[in-house]
Amino acid sequence: QVQLVESGGGLVQPGGSLRLSCAASGSIFRINSMAWYRQAPGKQRESVAYIGSGGSTSYAESVKGRFTISGDNAKNAVYLQMNSLKPEDTAVYYCNFIIQPRYSSAYVNYWGTGTQVTVSS
Repeated sequence: QVQLVESGGGLVQPGGSLRLSCAASGSIFRINSMAWYRQAPGKQRESVAYIGSGGSTSYAESVKGRFTISGDNAKNAVYLQMNSLKPEDTAVYYCNFIIQPRYSSAYVNYWGTGTQVTVSS
């Protein structure tokens, strides 16, 4: 079994910064990729940022230049540094790991429980 624990959400004023963290623990053999998604009220969940096992990254157009995704393989963790936050960034943010568990040849998609980010004055 694999668990993902997120932290770092909260209330911030427009223009401010937050750093989200997500750590995976449990029966992990290999991590293929890590990502952050978000879901605003009344909207579908959308991809925010992605980092592959080799370190390649990609971002949604709406966050390019403002958000930075990074990973720590030793800690099985992914981070999202969010700068110049806007009210439209308000959403529940979810981390996502594609993991190959121990004693399995298949990769499995795991989700965190979500952390609320609210950008408001």
